[in-house]
Amino acid sequence: MAELIDGKKISQDLKDEVKEKVAELKAQGVEVTLAVILVGNDPASTVYVGNKKKACEYTGINSKSFELPEETTQEELMKLIKDLNEDDSVNGILVQLPLPKHLDEDKVIRAISPNKDVDGFHPESVGRLSIGVPGFVSCTPAGVIELLKRSGTVLDGANAVVVGRSNIVGKPMSVLLLRENATVTICHSHTKNLKEICKAADILVVAIGQPKFIDGSYIKEGATVIDVGIHRIDGTKKLCGDVDFDSAAEVAGKITPVPGGVGPMTIAELMNNCLQSALMCK
Repeated sequence: MAELIDGKKISQDLKDEVKEKVAELKAQGVEVTLAVILVGNDPASTVYVGNKKKACEYTGINSKSFELPEETTQEELMKLIKDLNEDDSVNGILVQLPLPKHLDEDKVIRAISPNKDVDGFHPESVGRLSIGVPGFVSCTPAGVIELLKRSGTVLDGANAVVVGRSNIVGKPMSVLLLRENATVTICHSHTKNLKEICKAADILVVAIGQPKFIDGSYIKEGATVIDVGIHRIDGTKKLCGDVDFDSAAEVAGKITPVPGGVGPMTIAELMNNCLQSALMCK
């Protein structure tokens, strides 16, 4: 049976480290502030924003909340972002996605100053990551790297396979693994011989968006499996990931559970990005 990689514990460790550094900055008269913008009343987004506020409170980061009505116009949202870009008391700006359909998400992401882009979604942030220049990294893949390192997984020279090529997870995940000297293969819906490729992986990161798609037959004996997916099982309150946990755990050496694996790390890394933003401006 695979060893569980405890995302709750590792995220707590990271938040504690951020809390300590935020307190040190406060002692020097430097405040860390995150501005969170929520448009509309999507239930999942409301929960996510609430969790981010709680994490801010725990780590000592100030949280400015802007809860806007569903009918907010593009111009109104862009004006708020411009004001926050120019507000020296704000270190990070986060616009909760998805936005209502009448708003242009790409324009909104590009409007956020790269120096305050704590989500790591701005094209400049993505470019910095690609060429190895310091900048903000998308929180979920950054959290995966921390899970791997803090669970004792060897990255240098490892054969890593990423299943999924999204801009938020798959692509930045591959670059971060390359940065750690892993040999990386990216798989997607057009990949041939997916099972054979996955079965050669020392590290398998699954972010494909399909519940229980990867089972034990895809996994190399002793491999480390990171499940980024999260889905609600039909008709129940139970959650599952992109990996069929029960069969995968019989083969893998280490594995993340869902929930309690990657999810907590995303918010912990957001707090860390806010801290880094404040340190850059110090």
